[in-house]
Amino acid sequence: MMEKLLDLPVVVSQHGPDMDRMMVLVHWLMGLLAVGWTLFFFYVLWRFRATRNRRADHAGVKGHASTWLEVGVVSFEAVLLVGFAIPLWGKAVDDFPPAEESTVVRVVAEQFGWWFIYPGPDGKFGRQDLTLVSNANPFGFDPEDQATRDNIQVLNEMRVPVNKPVILNCSSKDVIHTFKVLPMRVNQQCIPGLNIPIHFVPVKEGRYQVICAQLCGNGHAKMAQGVLTVLPEDEYDAWIDSQVAGDGVATSFE
Repeated sequence: MMEKLLDLPVVVSQHGPDMDRMMVLVHWLMGLLAVGWTLFFFYVLWRFRATRNRRADHAGVKGHASTWLEVGVVSFEAVLLVGFAIPLWGKAVDDFPPAEESTVVRVVAEQFGWWFIYPGPDGKFGRQDLTLVSNANPFGFDPEDQATRDNIQVLNEMRVPVNKPVILNCSSKDVIHTFKVLPMRVNQQCIPGLNIPIHFVPVKEGRYQVICAQLCGNGHAKMAQGVLTVLPEDEYDAWIDSQVAGDGVATSFE
């Protein structure tokens, strides 16, 4: 019932159902607290109404029922935090899959678009140097480095294989952006000067919109042109090979 009430979008990642269950649990708790405290508020209005209490009682409440009620609420929230939220958060940010068993992509946000950089078939990113940055080489990759030669740069469309862990290393060229793919339940800030990793496992093929959840300038709406495409692994491998061969729209140093 709560899922329908919240109108949660389709979930297409392995960790997504856990996050949705946590969200539903939190909303149930907040709903119960809202009802409970509202009833208590109206009870107080009735119990201590002016027609019944002509004179103020400066001693206040002498019992401890309200104290135990508050302790109970705080304890329940502590159990929710320690028993559910922290383990879920730890799994999301710390329990990373091995890089050699994952699809590793660098996500570089800019005003106003998304750059997705792949290491190519050798699984290695080329060396970068700030002195090499230019209009033709915006990320400063060293063209003399052998690992650079099969690196792939794609604007606004990321492709990953289904049912295989994905590791994204997020950064930004200019201002703070937030990489968000709602069906994947993925949301991560991209901050200049930082390389922030996140991971997920896509479990359903399809095309999913990438948006920026951070107001990043006058062209902020253009960030919504990003697309995450989930493919069968053989189609993904064929796409990687085509980009390295120079048959696609991606930029490579080959």
